[in-house]
Amino acid sequence: MPKPPYVVKYKHFTSGGSWDSLFAQAAEFASRIGPDRVMNISHSEDMSVGVVAVWYRAEPDSVEE
Repeated sequence: MPKPPYVVKYKHFTSGGSWDSLFAQAAEFASRIGPDRVMNISHSEDMSVGVVAVWYRAEPDSVEE
């Protein structure tokens, strides 16, 4: 079976601190990999802990960013 042209990966950022800091970390990562690779950015909060996930396209054999 041929390899797919890309695989979907994610990187998550977690913080009990400020949302500004958390979003800045995710924005820096998304900017570094480029808008052509970013598929989605989502966020959630539970018990004062924030999580931001950046979903992105990567080469099939690439290592985690």
